[in-house]
Amino acid sequence: MLHILWAATPTPSPTPAFDENLVTPGVVGFFVTLGLIIATIGLLISLNRRIRRVNNRAAIAEQLDAEEAAAEDRPEA
Repeated sequence: MLHILWAATPTPSPTPAFDENLVTPGVVGFFVTLGLIIATIGLLISLNRRIRRVNNRAAIAEQLDAEEAAAEDRPEA
């Protein structure tokens, strides 16, 4: 039964509906991709700086809190 259906179905012609040379991204696609890469690298560098800054501030605040706690525990003479 399937052989009859396959025989009745015409095979499509191999002619493409578009020219493959006109479908490439070209120079514009290259510059858009390059711009996205540069923007991503810039954002990652900025993110790294901000995370480092927050970690340093947290470490300094922790150190100050430890010094204040040590000063309160010491008896004054």
